[in-house]
Amino acid sequence: MSDQTDTTTGQPKTGPAAPNDTTGTHPAPGQQQHSDWRGVGNEDAEVTTSGNLALAARSRRLLKSLLRPYRKRSVLALAIIILDNLAMVAGPLFIALGLDAGVASAKTGDFGPMFIAIGGFIGSALLGATTTFFFLKVSGRLSQDIIFDLRRRVFRHVQRLSVSFHERYTSGKIISRLTSDLESLQQLLESALNDALGAILSLVSIAAIMLYLDAPLALVVLAGFVPLIFVTRWAQRYQRTGYRRTRASIAKVIVHFVESMGGIRAVKTFRREPRNDAILAAEDLEYRKANTDAFRGMGNYIGVLRVVGNVTTALILVVGGWRVIEGDTNIGVLAAFLLYLRQFYGPLDELAQVFNAYQSAAAALEKISGVLEEDPDVVAPSNPVPIGTAEGAMALKGVRFRYSEDSDDILPTFSLSVPAGQVIALVGATGAGKSTLAKLLARFYDPSEGVVTLDGIPLSELADQDLRRNIVMVTQESFLFSGSVADNIRLGRPDATDEEVHDAARAVGLYDFVRQLPEGFETDVRRRGGRLSSGQRQLVAFARVFLAAPSVVVLDEATSSLDIPSERLVQAALETVLRGRTAVIIAHRLSTVAIADRVLVMDRGRIVEDGTPEQLIAEHGRFATLHSNWKKSLV
Repeated sequence: MSDQTDTTTGQPKTGPAAPNDTTGTHPAPGQQQHSDWRGVGNEDAEVTTSGNLALAARSRRLLKSLLRPYRKRSVLALAIIILDNLAMVAGPLFIALGLDAGVASAKTGDFGPMFIAIGGFIGSALLGATTTFFFLKVSGRLSQDIIFDLRRRVFRHVQRLSVSFHERYTSGKIISRLTSDLESLQQLLESALNDALGAILSLVSIAAIMLYLDAPLALVVLAGFVPLIFVTRWAQRYQRTGYRRTRASIAKVIVHFVESMGGIRAVKTFRREPRNDAILAAEDLEYRKANTDAFRGMGNYIGVLRVVGNVTTALILVVGGWRVIEGDTNIGVLAAFLLYLRQFYGPLDELAQVFNAYQSAAAALEKISGVLEEDPDVVAPSNPVPIGTAEGAMALKGVRFRYSEDSDDILPTFSLSVPAGQVIALVGATGAGKSTLAKLLARFYDPSEGVVTLDGIPLSELADQDLRRNIVMVTQESFLFSGSVADNIRLGRPDATDEEVHDAARAVGLYDFVRQLPEGFETDVRRRGGRLSSGQRQLVAFARVFLAAPSVVVLDEATSSLDIPSERLVQAALETVLRGRTAVIIAHRLSTVAIADRVLVMDRGRIVEDGTPEQLIAEHGRFATLHSNWKKSLV
């Protein structure tokens, strides 16, 4: 539990110090808020021109890194689509051949050119069908592989990021990155790229063929591109802004949905359903508006595109008809031109649809790349010091800690030495710095100044696997994953045998209870351990610690949410787990403090009393007052 927690109810306190865990758009206490282009700040903030360039460059880097392992397959897909395009543009040429040369030759009894034209047209159609089949097969697998790699990359990276990132970036936003954002990118890769490549190749090849067939008519067609250039530039800016709004809006919808379902008991207890419904309606309305604006821009663009296409077709009929009458061109050439015009503006229509998918995917890629460019605040050492199994002596030397440069010190200059095997208890009022100290000992954060050591070695110089093997933190949450009881106990030692798991359960007094479950140790605890009580989940957490056998155990309010019978059961297990180990216990319930060799009373980040429980009670200081009040509460 954090220091911003009520000592009696265990509920977060309100006020400036309470951590933000709702919208994810504000930093935790003292946390520095990142700008939008970093992907974790206010996602509704306007992006500057330089920010736009940074976003685009970052997205391109990510896309290149995703395509790099599949260069050969990408080249193969490109070769197939080029062949497909050649087959497509060849069709009208064979029609022109049949109308001009084939018909004239057939009148004299020579059907050879007509058969060539018909055979060529059918052959090009069959070739186009074949290449389309193989392209969709290759590109489909390519897109799935890229999305698979990206999803795993995001998941691995997010797990590697420090606790500070997860305290300011809500789980709902991560889900949004892994679902709606990836789906936008998947749509672009699966179908839109196919359409885009085909459309671009069609435009280039058809323009070249039209110039070859009749340059004056081709110039009439190409003149229509002048207004389209300006319209496309406008649509690009409008669409990108709109889809940035949709990505931010859907993330808020998902965040609210995840939090409402995760806290469903509180929702029902305090009858918050109408309020939650109103919040979701407002956020979903913003998402709808953002999508509507994006589609409106798309509709305007396609409308202009089709007007230009229809006007150009009318001009070709007028100019082309006049040139046929004047004998400057053949009727077959005009027919081919009209067919090519349909294929020419058809790809432009497809490009408009692709453009729509691209803007959506580009906005999604900006968000995903922002997460991937986040660096851990707690950095792994480049040359870690090997430690093996530590004795467990811990020390803080000249430590000062603040969450950001512009925030106040949570721990002013602080020093503490804990000998190996000693059990110390930290007590004090809410906000005294106890939980912050525990996070430093577990290296969830690094100190702003000073050093935290294990057996004289700075924690920042230890490899992560050595650190986590020797220091384990247990909180009041006792999070259990879906799966069997045995799997949850094995969390710190996946290779442990069944007998070792059973021994750990016996050591903490859990064995008999588990044996009575329908499938014993293979019983599924269900989501978040919902099949077990709070006390039973805590015992599973202690069995994990016992099995992992760390040198140092940090307990942050590990018994605060338990009833008295469960607390006594856990207390007995706790004494077994801590025997022979260094331990730091944070507790408001002084029954837990009774097993400590030493008690530290903290106030505003400083130690104001230090001694054994008996000594501090005899001195009639702060701890004595706390102890007296606790005893009265038991009567």
